[in-house]
Amino acid sequence: MKINELPTPCYVIDEGRLEENLKILKNVEDRTGAHILLAQKCFSGFCEYPLIAEYISGTTASGLYEARLGYEEMASRFGRENHVYSPAYREEDMEELAGICDHIVFNSKAQLLKYKTVIDAANVAGNRGTALHSDAYSAGSTDISDYSSNEPSDVVSSAVNIRVNPDNNCILSDMHYRYSDKDCSSLDNGRKHNVSIGVRVNPECSTQEGHAIYDPCSPGSRMGIKLQDFDEEIMSMIDGIHFHTLCEQNSDDLEITLHAVEEKFGPYLHRLKWLNMGGGHHITRKDYDVERLIRLIKHMKETYDLEIYLEPGEAVALNAGYNVTKVLDIVKNDIPILILDTSAACHMPDVLEMPYRPPLKDSGEAGEKLFTYRLSCNTCLAGDVIGEYSFDHEIKVGDRLYFEDMAIYSMVKNNTFNGIPLPAIAAMDRNGDCRIIKEFGYEDFKMRLS
Repeated sequence: MKINELPTPCYVIDEGRLEENLKILKNVEDRTGAHILLAQKCFSGFCEYPLIAEYISGTTASGLYEARLGYEEMASRFGRENHVYSPAYREEDMEELAGICDHIVFNSKAQLLKYKTVIDAANVAGNRGTALHSDAYSAGSTDISDYSSNEPSDVVSSAVNIRVNPDNNCILSDMHYRYSDKDCSSLDNGRKHNVSIGVRVNPECSTQEGHAIYDPCSPGSRMGIKLQDFDEEIMSMIDGIHFHTLCEQNSDDLEITLHAVEEKFGPYLHRLKWLNMGGGHHITRKDYDVERLIRLIKHMKETYDLEIYLEPGEAVALNAGYNVTKVLDIVKNDIPILILDTSAACHMPDVLEMPYRPPLKDSGEAGEKLFTYRLSCNTCLAGDVIGEYSFDHEIKVGDRLYFEDMAIYSMVKNNTFNGIPLPAIAAMDRNGDCRIIKEFGYEDFKMRLS
């Protein structure tokens, strides 16, 4: 099936472009030793987690459900890391989080004090949730049955390891593990699990312009502990600190932020095990300065003897997806208006929230090409307008349009307002062949309402 044969509306994950992004990220990992984690808040298409696990170190979550997804589909299957940060945790969630996460990052001293004993108890128990007892074994081994027992075994350090499902002796995938003895607890082997605790800090350094809604360092921000509230009691309970100040930014802004982090928290960094630089790094964008990023990571590692973590979301799936839509009708009110079977409010919420104008294949700005249209949607919301676009040819009812860069902040944020159906999800391989991953219907709308 080709992309023009898919049902509409439909999200399409472009696996070729996804892998190109992952290769760039893996290059950063290989050259720096940093751990790059997929921020699932941006992209949670777990059908692609086997591919993602071949290139980067794991996933990070913003709460229990994302953490559970990362654990089930990445950590327990492929031995990858599973991290979580939330502005505040619920009491009923913490015990499970402590059982399935490698790092738990707190937003305040009060939350750290409240849940430290829960994590300590989980670390004493040493068991990772209801993990599969799948083991890693050296590529030099040939007898898979030696490693398929339900009893956990030690991890053998090797440039290449293979994951085995002990339930059926099947090799899950070839992996290039880079874990040292220091951090091999992230392998889900059933007895080395130990939760590492951190806190989020606010370096009070804003580098964003025009994205106040996404600026964690804006005045009155709830995100992170400021230096004036950071103390020795906090230091006695943590292994690392986390900051997240960027949004779709280049590494020059990271450099500015790191200067602030070193200025404010430098005296503490030498006493920590790790530093998490959060997300917002547009590493796979064409104009991104990767060499500067590598230099910055190496500086922090070598100066403070830290393990470095980055949590990009967009960089993993940037430009690696489409939203295929069909023109249902054309109405005129000063300008021809295309009514589509997709919706900004329902299927591309960031178009209205940021706001921004999504790229559309074979189109131009209003007036740039011969035929200009306003693109709107089939909801009752008057403001459900995507933008104005121009084309070389006249658009007709039934034509298909292809919105680009739709793998990120789309599937994870969509909704069924107005009873509008959710788009199907498909994946397209390097040959342009598509397979439908998931289709949605009336029950998906109804089940959320009563």
